[in-house]
Amino acid sequence: MSLRDQIHQLGRQALEASRALAVLPAVSKNRILSAMADALLAQGDAILAANAIDLAAGQAKGLSAAMLDRLMLNPTRLAAMAQGVREVVDLPDPVGESLADWNRPNGLHIRKIRVPIGVIGIIYESRPNVTSDAAVLCFKSGNATILRGGSEAFHSNTAIAAALQSGGEPAGLPPHSIQLVPFTDRESVQHLAEMNQYLDLIIPRGGKGLIETVVRLARMPVIKHYDGICHVYVDASADFAMASNILLNSKVQKPSACNAAETLLVHQSIAPAFYAHIVPLLHAARVALHGGPDLTAAFPGEATLASAEHYQTEYLDLALSIKTVATLDEAIAHIRTYGSRHSEVIVTEDAGNAARFLNEIDSSVLLWNASTRFNDGGEFGFGCEIGISTDKLHARGPMGLPELTSYKYQVTGTGQVRA
Repeated sequence: MSLRDQIHQLGRQALEASRALAVLPAVSKNRILSAMADALLAQGDAILAANAIDLAAGQAKGLSAAMLDRLMLNPTRLAAMAQGVREVVDLPDPVGESLADWNRPNGLHIRKIRVPIGVIGIIYESRPNVTSDAAVLCFKSGNATILRGGSEAFHSNTAIAAALQSGGEPAGLPPHSIQLVPFTDRESVQHLAEMNQYLDLIIPRGGKGLIETVVRLARMPVIKHYDGICHVYVDASADFAMASNILLNSKVQKPSACNAAETLLVHQSIAPAFYAHIVPLLHAARVALHGGPDLTAAFPGEATLASAEHYQTEYLDLALSIKTVATLDEAIAHIRTYGSRHSEVIVTEDAGNAARFLNEIDSSVLLWNASTRFNDGGEFGFGCEIGISTDKLHARGPMGLPELTSYKYQVTGTGQVRA
């Protein structure tokens, strides 16, 4: 079979599975998910051995520390992956939920209910945990999944997908509900993106180049975010200790994440004092600083002069752009100019300024006195997440189970015909 034929075979199998999944009762789904979680732990040694192969290959290829961190699995991360599956068990099943219910004057009864999207393709890079997160969320919401991971995590993804499918089948998982594309040729991305007769939705997770390619090729809807250029704005009334903790968590806790802070904005009235407080902490955390003339003059050798390019860069590493702003309006204008509509934070004791920040910036998640790292499905109570969308249709922000459904209308009559 040609590569195209193999991809289309996956599509036909997924479509068949989706029809069985659409009517699977919630109790059956939860039993299957529990079996999947058990299988991840039971097959943990095989999964970690597969991951070790990928890590060794990544090191040989010279992948960055940030990329290797995204790729790495260990017993703690594997246990967290299994726990993420169990958390999805505890979430309400969205399928069949009544969104609206009304009667018409002619006696017709109309219901609007949630239904699965159908078949969802996920194209992703680096992070093997996406294999589990995407598969279980799509399954719980009644969707079949075709997963196409990156070459750097091929062995890890294969082992995880096999554990989920093999673990779930004895508990009633329909065959081909979770399929992993068994090769990483770039041509496979094109075939998936053009396969609208089988795929209802495609979700790319990865670098900007991958996402742009999928958007250009796709014949079906795409949900995405291009960049995670996230900002922390420290307002004039900010508590320094709080601001420092929030910034360090946003930047340092997991710099390779899309919700890590990439730019710090500081009100000019507190900038000298705050920089004196925060720069040593950032320096101790080995964060490279790129700032304005005031910062570079105050800390010679500890910061380089920032350009417009710095402010539109998603570092995904221990680097931070910094700018002093004269007003809240300037901070908002900067975020509107350079932001990616992902995650923005204001640290302030001024409720009025916080309200303006939250209401006037058009990003998927705005936070007041909290870290950017909370833009996450698990932190929102969604269980694991399918991704974070900066689109406006049909999903935005962390995507949980409801965002993986559509709806339909069920109309009940007593013989009515239209005049």
